[in-house]
Amino acid sequence: MIKVPTIEELKQLMAHMRHAVFPEYFPVAEAPKTLDLPEEFWSYVPEISRLLQTDVDAVLHNDPAVIDRGEVILSYPLTQAMLHFRTAHVLYQLGVPRIPRMLTELAHSRTGIDIHPAAQIGEYFCIDHGTGVVIGETTIIGAHVVLYQGVTLGAKNFEFDEEGRPIDLPRHPILEDHVTVYSNTSILGRVRIGHDTTIGGNIWLTQDVPANSVVLQSTPEIKIKNKL
Repeated sequence: MIKVPTIEELKQLMAHMRHAVFPEYFPVAEAPKTLDLPEEFWSYVPEISRLLQTDVDAVLHNDPAVIDRGEVILSYPLTQAMLHFRTAHVLYQLGVPRIPRMLTELAHSRTGIDIHPAAQIGEYFCIDHGTGVVIGETTIIGAHVVLYQGVTLGAKNFEFDEEGRPIDLPRHPILEDHVTVYSNTSILGRVRIGHDTTIGGNIWLTQDVPANSVVLQSTPEIKIKNKL
């Protein structure tokens, strides 16, 4: 029987990881001895730390409102969401059951950022604001990618087996390096967005986009009338 981890155990694990990655900002916290984690996991902590430092740098590079690294680490939802995700992703790759998804859902409830632990996300990843961002299981994201609030990287449809159950196939987008996606845009299906592309806001996109593109929708007609 698989032991079900408690929320307190998961919080203790993340407190330990926060100190391991950002020791100058978070106090020492022991790893929970009650969680059944593979010994191999701890060898990945330096790489988790390296990737998170690049994520902080990405926010510094992309948001002129940031004062310093400390502000990003202590107050930006991206930092909390990516700490949970990058930890969960390693555990997922190591075959640990339940804990990876529970970790990302814990971050989802706190930040509004929903990332499946199986997604692949490169270095220097930035989510600005964050609320309502969804990144599906088979999504692949390159380096130096920026997403704004309300972005969905989701599936367009599913294939089913003979018993009517959905088949777990690649069904989410691939975003190459240096892609920016603005707010409330949905990119659906196994489409590829080429490197150095900008996707405008409020767009429904279900097709490939070549590299070095700008994707915009036509400006709607705006009418302003006197209320009187």
